[in-house]
Parts: sequence; structure tokens; C-alpha cells
Amino acid sequence: MRSFSSDPFLWIHLAGLAALPLFLELCAIALAIGDPLFPVGLEFLFVAALGILPILWMQWSRPFYIFSILVVAMKPAQLSPDRRVTLSLFQRPRNRAIALLVPLLLLPALWLLYRWAPVATGIAAQFPQWRLLGLLLAAFAFLGCNLFLQVPASVLGVMLTDESTFAATPPLSPDQIRQKFTIVGLKVNRILPDKEQPVELASTESASPTVSPPAPDSLETTPPETEASD
Repeated sequence: MRSFSSDPFLWIHLAGLAALPLFLELCAIALAIGDPLFPVGLEFLFVAALGILPILWMQWSRPFYIFSILVVAMKPAQLSPDRRVTLSLFQRPRNRAIALLVPLLLLPALWLLYRWAPVATGIAAQFPQWRLLGLLLAAFAFLGCNLFLQVPASVLGVMLTDESTFAATPPLSPDQIRQKFTIVGLKVNRILPDKEQPVELASTESASPTVSPPAPDSLETTPPETEASD
């Protein structure tokens, strides 16, 4: 039986971690827009709160529904029992602990971005120098940082679950999935193929001409040679 951790949806969302550096860079550029209007601590808390709290609340109360990509999501009723067990693993206390740990890792990064933001002044000069606009853009970028670290971290926590725990976990019903997860996008029956479709090989009959069995030789009855009479 294939391990549940090989599900392509898990790997797709784990790969979302690659977007984290991009959002960190956008956050640094946004923080370089305009001159500070408020005390450093107040601006820092403003960006941190808007960037952390929405994603933290989602992962704590109704985790992100991983069987979705961009603007489409699989209908809960179409999930296999194994996938419904996988979703049940996202409801464990371990994943709530991960949701609390991720902001603690990102807050020091945000502080460093705030302190080093003047380095990005040259790029930020291309935007209107409205400090409030910069803070809002920074908060949006930091929200992306949290999203693309929270979801891969929770996925990794599930992927590291041993098979015995997976086998002992009961699956969620479709109604429970709708109530306990944040489902974003148009609901469809299928997004990715469940398994590779077998390749139909051409029959040997079409690859090579059909050789029909030889017909039995017709029996030619020849009259026996008679010895010439002297």
C-alpha cells in the first residue's frame, strides 16, 4: 500500500515554502517606503499583528484545506478515506503547537527587515512615498510570509506521522471537513489524477502483420505408378 505521505497535494503545499523568500523581500521593500510616521514599536506591532493574527487564527481554529490548488478545491465528498484520515491529522494538538511556533520564528525576521529596510530605499523610491501605504503593503507581504510558512510547516508535521498512527486515526466525514477546515475556491470533483493512467500498449497484432496459421496442405491423390508391363 502506498504511504499517505506520498500524496501529491502534500508535496505541492510543502513546496510552497519556496515562496517565503519572495514575500520577505517584498516586505523589506514596503517597509522602506516613506518616512516613519509613528514610533518604531508601534509600526512594528501594526505590521506584525496584521500579518500574523489572521493566519494564526485560521490554522488554530479551521486549518487550511490542503486538497486545493489556487482557486479550485476538491469537494469533501470526493475524498478517499485515506485523504480524510490525513485531514484528521491536521486537527491534532501538534499542529496547533506548530501554528504557535511559526510566528515566534518570523517575528525576529520581521524585526531585522524593519531595521535593514533602508537598504531597499532605491527600489522603494519607485512607489509613492506614503508611509501608510508602505505599512499596509508590508503587512500584506508579511501575511504571505506567515501563510507560506504556516501551511508547509503543518503539512510537514503531518507527513512525519508514522504509519501506525495513521492507521489508528479515524477519517473525518465530509460534513466534519466542511465545518473544521477553511476551504477556498471553486469546489470540483477532481483536480489531480489519483494515480497514473496505465499506458495502453499497441497490440502485437497491430505492430506486426498477423500471420495466420498455414492452411493444411491439400492432399493430392496421385495414382500410384504402375510398373510397365513387359
